Amino acid sequence: MFRQFQNIESSFKHIRVFSLLFLICNLCVCCYVIYSTLAVIKNAQQKIYVIANDKLVAATAIDRKEKLPVEIRDHVRTFHGLFFNLEPDEQLIKKQLTQSFYLADETAKNQYKLLNESGYFTGIVSGNISQRLSIDSVLVDMNTVPWYVKLYGKVSILRSTSVTIRSLITEAFVRDLQSISDNNPHGFLLERWKILENKDISVVPR
Repeated sequence: MFRQFQNIESSFKHIRVFSLLFLICNLCVCCYVIYSTLAVIKNAQQKIYVIANDKLVAATAIDRKEKLPVEIRDHVRTFHGLFFNLEPDEQLIKKQLTQSFYLADETAKNQYKLLNESGYFTGIVSGNISQRLSIDSVLVDMNTVPWYVKLYGKVSILRSTSVTIRSLITEAFVRDLQSISDNNPHGFLLERWKILENKDISVVPR
């Protein structure tokens, strides 16, 4: 009789151990299924489908923080290109500079006023001068908010008799506007823009 009780108790122990192991296995399987499902949902949410030329094309969405430095550099390059790449066409100059004002604060307009009052733009038109900006580098400090940027480049001034090369160094702070538009596709604004250096480094006869 006593042996039978021992066998029954031993059987209950085995059942409890088996049940516990079975429960643990079920929990592990459930956790794996939940993890896998969340991973699939996350990957699916990162896929965007766009229609281009009547075809459905898959695109992948990424975190904006990963490409912020690239966007900031492009914003800086776009602004400087609009401001410094000039042709002897008064309407074109006005159009480009107006477009550049959407990308920067009043410091850009103040710089334009100084150049305009000195007759700089009038001289480009009357002298049939073309001006080209070549950007060497754009440095971005992501440790500051707003972000500090510094541009190094060269400006080529093409006259009928010569080509003048100037070194150009500017600095500014970039603020995130949290919104985009056709006039400002990146949604950034250059603040406290300064021209640190703009001096002749060579003059080549044509």
